[in-house]
Amino acid sequence: MGLLVNAITYNRAPKLLAAYAALVFAFLYLPIVVLIVYSFNGHGVGGFPPRDLTLDWYRQLFTDDAIWASVVNSLVVAIASVCIALALGIPAGLALDRANFPGKGIFRRLVLLPLVLPGIITGLSLLLLFREADVRLSLVTVILGHGTALISIATTEVFAGLQKLDRAHEEASLDLGATYWQTFWRVTLPNLKLSIIGAALLIFTLSMDEIAVSFFLIGRDNTLPLEIWGRLRRGITPEINAISTLIFVFSLLAIIVWYRLRMRAEAVDNELLV
Repeated sequence: MGLLVNAITYNRAPKLLAAYAALVFAFLYLPIVVLIVYSFNGHGVGGFPPRDLTLDWYRQLFTDDAIWASVVNSLVVAIASVCIALALGIPAGLALDRANFPGKGIFRRLVLLPLVLPGIITGLSLLLLFREADVRLSLVTVILGHGTALISIATTEVFAGLQKLDRAHEEASLDLGATYWQTFWRVTLPNLKLSIIGAALLIFTLSMDEIAVSFFLIGRDNTLPLEIWGRLRRGITPEINAISTLIFVFSLLAIIVWYRLRMRAEAVDNELLV
């Protein structure tokens, strides 16, 4: 009898877990589905159920100069932040993995500090720094703020990639007469491609989404999150639903691209092993 009860309980467990997982995913993604549906609602943000589906809100969005100016600003900031974070994060990751220096253990822990600190602390501290240096607030200060705050992501991603890297390839390159610099460009860096791409996508996404740091460092030009936040203070509008839907689609495409690149790289590695 005891075995029968245990078997029934075991059979029910996967169903309960599946139901629990469905509730969790519904809690996470149902609001996004509602947002997307209401971006086509002919009655704007009111009225349930949505009816008179239309593309008018998207037409209005594409004629909204302020929104698209903020989109361009956000893209410029995000791309520049990726360049800064990678330019400083890749050497930092290499130093953590390959070099021995005093205070390495402390530095390794401090690398994660920008990820733990609230954005309001990072933004306020950078604002005070720029004020003391008499630097005028603009998109440049936002770029410096985002790049500084996101260096830790590039560092940790590159360090994790180096931990998985087979050092035998680098040793073989050096044994065949290549210099350390040639080995880095032709062996190490190509093998870190997935880690670097993953870090770049994550940094780009976080920069596009950043509000706290941008709020303290922005000048006259708005980024997209600040533009949306400013409009939300006056109430939700259908254009906000439309631009949010486009952001979601863009993020989904980025995930798909990253997944395909990862699967292709794993397929190539498996072929080499065979």
